[in-house]
Amino acid sequence: MKREEFDPKPAFQAQTSTKTPRKYQVILLNDDYTPMDFVVEILMNFFNMSGESSTQVMWQIHTKGRGKCGTYSKDVAETKVHLVNDYARNHEHPLMCIMEPYQNDS
Repeated sequence: MKREEFDPKPAFQAQTSTKTPRKYQVILLNDDYTPMDFVVEILMNFFNMSGESSTQVMWQIHTKGRGKCGTYSKDVAETKVHLVNDYARNHEHPLMCIMEPYQNDS
């Protein structure tokens, strides 16, 4: 009986393609009740923004109705939205944090 040789090549070549995971923007929405300094606190503590950057985003939220906090993978964005909304509720503020799919404009 003859022993067959092992062929390391597969019998067929599977095509593999990987796509970059979709990114999501985390956005804070303006309301008439949440104090501006609380919004700055959220931006500094949950999104690691500097005092100057968080103040700029806070003014964008105040004047335009919404402000981008960052762009993240889906899991990270969902977690940040959940943490921010819980934190705001625990401090009795109606601040809303949402996530939207990132639209690349380039």
